[in-house]
Amino acid sequence: MIPAVILAAGASTRMGRPKALLPISRDGETFLARVLRTMADAGSDDLVVVLGAYADGVAEAIGRLPILARVVENRAYARGQLSSLVTGLDLVDRPGVRAVVVMPVDMPLVSVATVRAVIAGYEHATPLVARPARGRRHGHPVIFDRRLFGELRGADSSRGVRPIIAAHLDRVLDVQVDDPGAFEDIDTPEDYERYIGLPLDI
Repeated sequence: MIPAVILAAGASTRMGRPKALLPISRDGETFLARVLRTMADAGSDDLVVVLGAYADGVAEAIGRLPILARVVENRAYARGQLSSLVTGLDLVDRPGVRAVVVMPVDMPLVSVATVRAVIAGYEHATPLVARPARGRRHGHPVIFDRRLFGELRGADSSRGVRPIIAAHLDRVLDVQVDDPGAFEDIDTPEDYERYIGLPLDI
């Protein structure tokens, strides 16, 4: 059992508006809707969205989606992404959960095939961490085995997960993928126009 935690708590200061609600296509599908659909299509049957800034508006949008997802609010979202990961982890962690797959909402172009490949790689090798890679680049989603749950909860939120991953590099599985979307986070209006190809005021 590998629940999915979607990180959508950030203030989106560089974008100037909530990234979760940005359209990814002219039909109005949002970043968050696409990420949820991708994770569901890849086989995740427990989807949790961590909210923070813009929590009310994003929660309302989730309620209108055809995909069932649980929401949890991280009131300390300003402490960084790790604090949101732990908030989601605390909701999904229960007996039988072997790992958690973590996906930021600002990477909506990742493919279903990539998510499936990372999950399959984890299930085959049972590393502490599994993630997509292309050469020396590392992307998302990232799977954390439950053996790391304690370290994640006890880590310095200002430093994020990188020190934890670095401490266990011999138990990290890099799944090579040819998927630009696994490595493209969309943080600014310029990123949005480059990767999505739509005017930001659509």
